[in-house]
Amino acid sequence: MRDCRELDAFRKRVDDTFDHRRLNEAMGEDVPPSAKKLAVWIFGLRSERLPELTAVRVSETPKTRAVYRPAGHGGEDAP
Repeated sequence: MRDCRELDAFRKRVDDTFDHRRLNEAMGEDVPPSAKKLAVWIFGLRSERLPELTAVRVSETPKTRAVYRPAGHGGEDAP
């Protein structure tokens, strides 16, 4: 469990990186971005500072989402 204020810097970085920007420009990839790739990116960004982080879920719509859980956390490594 974390105090939400501890996540303010992370939220700001995500907002600064993605808010009102094209995902392929923000992520710097030559291939189209996806919810799965975004979940992997977010996990990598926070996993060092939040060792208790086990998964990241990104929702594209209320009915579509991607969950990233790396090996050792109940999931598989991303491609």
